[in-house]
Amino acid sequence: MEKFITYFKGVKSEWGKITWPERKQVIVQTVIVLVIVIAFTIYTYGLDLLFKGILHGLKLIA
Repeated sequence: MEKFITYFKGVKSEWGKITWPERKQVIVQTVIVLVIVIAFTIYTYGLDLLFKGILHGLKLIA
């Protein structure tokens, strides 16, 4: 039981050393991630349509 108490005291001590980002920084980085995800999604969808068209043109798929 003593080990658990020591562990959580250490966690509490380290928790105070964390430097949290500012709200504006979190929002900006979140928007950047969403834009990148959307861009890659559109890119992947475009490739899918391209390859589907190529394969359909070659009559490899119905």
